[in-house]
Amino acid sequence: MAVNVLRLHHVAFHVLNAEKLICDLVSKYKFNLHASRVTDRCRQVAFRKGSAVFVVHEGSGSAETSDWLLGEALRVNEGKTHRRGNGSPAGLYDASPRHPVDTVSNVCFEVENVERSFKVLSELGCGFLVPPTTVQDDHGLVTYSVLRSIVGNVCHTLIDKSKYGGGFLPGFDTPDPERDCSLLEEDVSCPVTHFDHVTYACHQKSTHQVMGWYEKMFGFRRFFIVRNEDEDEGCVIHDKGIGLRLAAMQYWKCSEVGIALPFKNKKEPDCKFVIAESLPNQGSNQVDTFLEQHNGPGIQHIALYTKNIVSTTHTLAEAGVQFFSPPPAYYTEVGKRQEIEEVGHTPQMLAQHGILLDADVNQDLSSQNGNTENKKYLLQVFTKPIFNEDTFFLELIERKGATGFGEGNIKALWKCVEAYMENERQDSQRAGAPKTVRTAQY
Repeated sequence: MAVNVLRLHHVAFHVLNAEKLICDLVSKYKFNLHASRVTDRCRQVAFRKGSAVFVVHEGSGSAETSDWLLGEALRVNEGKTHRRGNGSPAGLYDASPRHPVDTVSNVCFEVENVERSFKVLSELGCGFLVPPTTVQDDHGLVTYSVLRSIVGNVCHTLIDKSKYGGGFLPGFDTPDPERDCSLLEEDVSCPVTHFDHVTYACHQKSTHQVMGWYEKMFGFRRFFIVRNEDEDEGCVIHDKGIGLRLAAMQYWKCSEVGIALPFKNKKEPDCKFVIAESLPNQGSNQVDTFLEQHNGPGIQHIALYTKNIVSTTHTLAEAGVQFFSPPPAYYTEVGKRQEIEEVGHTPQMLAQHGILLDADVNQDLSSQNGNTENKKYLLQVFTKPIFNEDTFFLELIERKGATGFGEGNIKALWKCVEAYMENERQDSQRAGAPKTVRTAQY
């Protein structure tokens, strides 16, 4: 019996110096400050856009601080209840081990019962960093535990908020109620609503092991990216200089568990998980470069769903976010230009913002009868890496009925990376100083 995941609660960054990331999330990416917690050992700050919540955790980059945080998290989990400001440990709701580079390493799930989940998962052989622990404040109590996943440094916090009525989590200070409620209002110029998918970069031939672990522990189900996808091979993208294998999975859909928060009178979309690995004997590629610079498998990128990608991309670009732009030829190719125009967009507009369009290969085009309004497609755009290392980045995605992940755009994205690398080489040469060229991934 696997654990029943209700919804994705938040995703945590672990960085050495949080100042720049905190500033960028607010000023560039238009996230709202949601809650914060500061001790003499760490700083945790939560940011929210729709139901997408990022928690920036400062401290994991320091060996001394990180070891202390992990030790504290393990030490205090003896069945005690902690109140805010009264002996609360550093690193609440988290216990990611030290990592040598900035990383995104904790995906927090809401579950029905943490104690039961802990028992079930322990019996299945899952390793826990933090056993069930209860934290409370004036708004109620929350029970959580932290487990180590099978993917690199990725951990999962399991959390039960059924007895909590506060704005975020006990131990965190939140803005006044009126301001907090306003965070549910849609930002017309940047209508990001939720996490669309999380992509893991993994070692070659590890996809089956990763998917098997998530199916066994959480009951995740296989999500086929393309029609007639081979269950063993996954979605294979094999072309000159490109060799990738993609496979996707999802947890129980909200329609099955009846979750409707925080969308009023609507079902909250689920977030899918994608596994990316390189194919053997294809030379170094984007996944291999991530594994090298990240020091192992991990979260390569997270896609944020937006209701209007043109407006969102324009708003973020004006605020200073840098996006990858595909070669101009992408928009002038006869087939792609026709594909774009048939769904009511103009190549010029998409090119201006570097937005890619991919028709859903799962749709039955023969049933469309020339009705372009019913054609399924998605729009996507990718930021440049947000850390000093060229590892983690964000994606914006808008779906018009399409369920894939833009696999038809891989070739164009690859060319973006090549152009980016070449620019870095030229900048290094002009500066007259040697520079290690780092590859950006998608």
